[in-house]
Amino acid sequence: MEETFYMDPHLYHGRPVRSTAPGVVADPIDRTKEEMACYDLLDSLGIVYDRVDHSHADTIEACHEVEKVLGWPVCKNLFLCNRQKTQYYLLMLEGDRVFKTKDLSKQLGVARLSFASAEDMEAMLGVHPGSVTVLGLHNDPENKVQLVIDRPIYEGRLVSCHPCISTSTLTMSREDLLEKLLPAIHHAPIVVELPDPEEEA
Repeated sequence: MEETFYMDPHLYHGRPVRSTAPGVVADPIDRTKEEMACYDLLDSLGIVYDRVDHSHADTIEACHEVEKVLGWPVCKNLFLCNRQKTQYYLLMLEGDRVFKTKDLSKQLGVARLSFASAEDMEAMLGVHPGSVTVLGLHNDPENKVQLVIDRPIYEGRLVSCHPCISTSTLTMSREDLLEKLLPAIHHAPIVVELPDPEEEA
């Protein structure tokens, strides 16, 4: 039986509230320590962010439901590697963009890019499939993963991402991503311009 997708209709500002103070509604969700570490990082950097909570958003339809509450498109994040598994990449691109590895391989000058394994994803980013996020790069202190951003995401007003789990989605400003978060976690992005496969046809 197919599980029904749950979408919290509220847009929250900032981290989940853990307080049990009178009059404060405590967060009902059992958060992981990996997720809470993302909020700790953002708060320590003075980054303002909005948040929506939902079931695992693993379909296009679910992402569209998230976007309605979030007020911004969901960003697609792909974890890739070369054939020898010596170079790893986290690619951020528009959620509805059709992606072909050959287009990115050409721009990066890397032969035979493919999707990296779930084991490598967990070891390098501390996330599971479906939860790949730029915030996972704070688990990569040795810079084994190169961040790659498609130009429409790089030039957008806001950037969306998961807090290392696909049951919440956040937005932060482009400036906070580029000027606060990435310098703090020591990951400089490569900006690419991926073609639209439909325009190539």
